[in-house]
Amino acid sequence: MRISLTVNGAGVNTTAGPDVLLVDLLRDTCGLTGAKVGCGTGQCGACVVQVDGRSVKSCQMLAVQADGTQVTTIEGVAAGSLTALQEAIWAEHGAQCGYCTPGMTMSLLDFLEHEPTSDGTAIRAWLAGNMCRCTGYNAVVRAVQTAVKGMK
Repeated sequence: MRISLTVNGAGVNTTAGPDVLLVDLLRDTCGLTGAKVGCGTGQCGACVVQVDGRSVKSCQMLAVQADGTQVTTIEGVAAGSLTALQEAIWAEHGAQCGYCTPGMTMSLLDFLEHEPTSDGTAIRAWLAGNMCRCTGYNAVVRAVQTAVKGMK
C-alpha cells in the first residue's frame, strides 16, 4: 500500500505491506533507530514515538495507520540542543543503559505538553507504560519535576 506521512518534519512517501509495523517502517525504511523494538507487545514502551502530538507505542500501530500523520521520533525532538526534559534527564541521572530512554522521553514529552505537573504520583502513573530495569524511576521522576520547574 502506498502511504505518505511526515517524519520529523520531512515527507516520507513509501509503500508498506498491511502487516508492517510503524516501528519497523521508522527503523528499516527511514533509518531512525531511536524507537527500539523491545517486547513487541506494547508493554515496555521502548518503541514510543509521537503521532500527531500524542505518544504511541509504534510496535502496536501499523504503518498504514500512520498514513497522513505527523510522526516525531527521538531524533526529531532536539534541533541542535537538548530539550529541557532531556537536560533534566541528563542532570538527574535519569538514563542508565539508555535502551528505554528514547521511548520514555517521547512519552514524557507528551505528558509535559498535556499534563504538566510535578506531582510524583501523576508522573509515575504516566510512566506505567514504560519499563525501565535500571533507574528505579526515582531519577526520572526527579527529572520531570526539574523540567516542570524550568517551564514555569
